[in-house]
Amino acid sequence: MADIDPGNLTEMEAAAELERLAAEIAAHDKAYHADDAPVIPDAEYDALRRLNDAIEARFPDLVRENSPSRQVGAAPAGGFAKVTHARPMLSLGNVFSEEELRDFVDGLRRFLKELRDDPTIAIEFVAEPKIDGLSISLRYENGEFVTGATRGDGAVGEDVTENLRTLDEIPKTLMGAPEILEVRGEVYMTRPDFLEMNERQEAAGDKVFANPRNAAAGSLRQLDSTITAARPLKLFAYAWGDLSEPVGETQWDFLAALGKWGFPVNPLARVCGSVEEILENYEKLSAARAGLDYDIDGIVYKVNRLDWQERLGMVSRAPRWAVAHKFPAEKAETVLNGITIQVGRTGTLTPVAELEPVTVGGVVVSRATLHNEDEIGRKDIRIGDTVVIQRAGDVIPQVVEVVTAKRPKESKPFVFPEVCPECGSHAVRPEGEAARRCTGGLVCPAQALERMKHFVSRNAFDIEGLGAKHIEAFMADDILRTPADIFRLGDHRDGIAGREGWGDRSADNLIAAIGDRRAIDLDRLIYALGIPQVGSATARLLAKQYGALDNWRNAMGAAENRESEAYAELTDIDGIGPSVAEDILEFFGETHNRAVLDDLGELLDVRNFEAPDTVGSPIAGKTVVFTGTLETVTRSEAKVRAESLGAKVAGSVSTKTDYVVAGPGAGSKAKKAADLGIATLTEDEWLKLIGDA
Repeated sequence: MADIDPGNLTEMEAAAELERLAAEIAAHDKAYHADDAPVIPDAEYDALRRLNDAIEARFPDLVRENSPSRQVGAAPAGGFAKVTHARPMLSLGNVFSEEELRDFVDGLRRFLKELRDDPTIAIEFVAEPKIDGLSISLRYENGEFVTGATRGDGAVGEDVTENLRTLDEIPKTLMGAPEILEVRGEVYMTRPDFLEMNERQEAAGDKVFANPRNAAAGSLRQLDSTITAARPLKLFAYAWGDLSEPVGETQWDFLAALGKWGFPVNPLARVCGSVEEILENYEKLSAARAGLDYDIDGIVYKVNRLDWQERLGMVSRAPRWAVAHKFPAEKAETVLNGITIQVGRTGTLTPVAELEPVTVGGVVVSRATLHNEDEIGRKDIRIGDTVVIQRAGDVIPQVVEVVTAKRPKESKPFVFPEVCPECGSHAVRPEGEAARRCTGGLVCPAQALERMKHFVSRNAFDIEGLGAKHIEAFMADDILRTPADIFRLGDHRDGIAGREGWGDRSADNLIAAIGDRRAIDLDRLIYALGIPQVGSATARLLAKQYGALDNWRNAMGAAENRESEAYAELTDIDGIGPSVAEDILEFFGETHNRAVLDDLGELLDVRNFEAPDTVGSPIAGKTVVFTGTLETVTRSEAKVRAESLGAKVAGSVSTKTDYVVAGPGAGSKAKKAADLGIATLTEDEWLKLIGDA
């Protein structure tokens, strides 16, 4: 993967690579955030995201909405009540070098007009060590701690209030705080406490944790709060969510307020007035890292001015005003014992390296993805080779290179299979694509299984109690064949109750959980269908555009005619280009897919899309196109503002456009608006319309 150059990819290769990345990263998000059992290290995870971002930058029409740039965390695990965050708990973008850091800062200047126009205006940043722990949210009302939650998928987390009450470092009452105050931070465990606890666990014959982060997460997510109380957990607070009134004018002001209210704030946080100061601080903290008694994997930089933070807003899964500067990965050598092939839901064959277990940074690792046959060929990876692996945080590394000097004399190049290891069908690699795929389609049990797992995954139907192992067992016994069969499992209730590991209560709970999901939001259903390139964010775009299931289906039928207005409407959705549109229409072109939708339509209550509350907004539900040069704000900032008021921002003018905002230099879009009789506004008129004048 590290050798893949997006500049050398064809569009077909890029689409295939983005599909692979989306599926792989989604699995890693669940393993890390929901299961506390990561299967790749931070280094490999970050590298996957960076490759995805680089390909998207070169092929913007191929941007997948379930890509790393649009997803946060994983759905909350079963066993805890769910808490909907008043404001989403976002993730962070990453930089890994001085060049990328400067690009990040340059991007801020391009977004905010006054910074773009006057390069002498300095941007102050608060630099805070990035703690390797579990993100949590603490809600206070009238000075009383009322709710504590994990991040979950960023929108909904787990209610771990009682467990958090056991932490001495969390104030239970506050003096002088806003009426509503949501404090966010990181629960962690120091290295000495981790080692001491593992010794106790081992002596008692209990679970031994792989690293302090896993230990902290596992300790906080105990159903018995007395177990949490016995674990040495600590907290660093660093951000806010819901607030009833402002707290200061800068990020630094807020950190000072946190300290005044009794929250632990990292003493290594600094204000930096330039990139040079940031880099100097990075070098100092990198050198001091090994001597700290807690794990950090980088430094987070946040724009200090809160008014700038507000204007910069967010992009997909992350705030535009903050970034994490990650530390380099750790490395080790081990032997590659074998290469196994896994088959995904779209038929992609993915090679996996089976490694001689090795300890890297205190963690034992034994597997790594090799991504595709080109990756194996580029690095000439062979079974029996000694390989260099690297790790930056958790468990499985990436293979960096082969130590050819240690290669066995009898080694042979690895031959990638040309048949599917699951069904024996031909595995073909279309010209221009990176992935080799099984042609078995619906007859391939691996593809059918993975598609069914996707259907019940976190951003889809998220059926509690119906995990991967149960899906496998039910499909093996032929009581599950299509997604609609899930909602007929009640017909098999007695048989399920009699299975090993089940019983009357667990069977009834499963049937009840399935019943709870018969009412489903349109965007979740669209995502569940597993259409290539249609992740949760793209599904939401489609739901927002078409509103109801029947509307969407009818529009896709009409869009089969590529010259139709329906096709133009589909491709004009901001974030959906021709490549994504083709995958959607290809899905609807298959008779069996339409039959699945017909079947589901009879069993489910698919809720229409509900637009966010934008009562009083003059542009809610309107479609807006920006063209030309805006003078008071940048076009990026104008787009963010329009969407926050409930508008749809399109890239081209059509009969469905309500307003065209034209600045100096407006060309063909303004002319087309005039030809169609669409209202064209100056920038001043636009600002007056939305109340920003």
